[in-house]
Amino acid sequence: MKTLALVASVVFTFSAAAQDTMKAIQATAFGGPEVLKLEDVAKPVPRDGEALVRVFAAGVNPVDWKIREGKLQGMTPPPPFIPGYDVAGVIDSMGPSDGGTRLKLGDSVYAYLALTAGGGYAEYVCVPLKTLAKKPQKANWSEAAATPLAALTAWQARFDQAKLQPGQTVLVHGAAGGVGHFAVQFAKAKGAKVIATASSANHEFLKSLGATVLIDYKTSKFEEVIKPGEVDVVLDTIGGDTQTRSFPLIRKGGTLVSIVQPPDAAKCKELGINGKVFLVQPSGTELAEIAKLIDENKVTPHVSAELPLAEAAKAQEMSKSGTTRGKIVLKVR
Repeated sequence: MKTLALVASVVFTFSAAAQDTMKAIQATAFGGPEVLKLEDVAKPVPRDGEALVRVFAAGVNPVDWKIREGKLQGMTPPPPFIPGYDVAGVIDSMGPSDGGTRLKLGDSVYAYLALTAGGGYAEYVCVPLKTLAKKPQKANWSEAAATPLAALTAWQARFDQAKLQPGQTVLVHGAAGGVGHFAVQFAKAKGAKVIATASSANHEFLKSLGATVLIDYKTSKFEEVIKPGEVDVVLDTIGGDTQTRSFPLIRKGGTLVSIVQPPDAAKCKELGINGKVFLVQPSGTELAEIAKLIDENKVTPHVSAELPLAEAAKAQEMSKSGTTRGKIVLKVR
């Protein structure tokens, strides 16, 4: 009997320990892809106003490898940390206070995790309930995980920053990428004309999303195709010379929104245009609006590659190549 009791105690202890841990990718230091390690770590516990999400898929973004390399120190946690800022999964539990949310246990959800938090490359993550939204019904787990950060960036650039209106003309740089392919679709859904820069290999793809003018940046100078003052809004996802060459194309009173570098304030004043740079913010409310557009078949997330969680380093290197169409996703379950 004592032997059986001892065995039962050992089994219970092992089971309890297993329930308190999870598999996750940790960045053990700032550096190259080799610092990403698949490890057993403590399973997080939700606090007031948070939900513990059982993650099925996690999105991979350019900011992921930039943070890993230490380019955003001061804005993100120091190593060791769990990267990942896009997740789709199921609410597993909630903190003591639900914050008045309408979400409930078992709901399928998706979210953008703030850069100050992260934690998406894991089997579980705690997420503020106010930043969660129900997963689009017409999106699978990978498509849902591919959406939040990129789609919110495009949404906030178009509507919160540029105040895009129907009938306006929009220029999207890097249009085939994660942010760009959502920006094209949002602008089209709003009734705007979309001019897109991308390699010729992506032109048919972008045409299917609603772009009406396509410019191959490898063979043509976009400023020689677009007339001065023809564009109402520019979304700059590239910066540098691309941003500088975009200024003359914007009509007086128009807007250049960058997600990579502040526009030249003096140049903006000279031309009478608005120049803005911003960092995307989590928003469950806006994700709910985006989910509605996906379910209405007005927006489609594009997943270019799916890799297992253990291959996070490879996924980040693919993202860093800058040639990805749409998004890369890590399948967690």
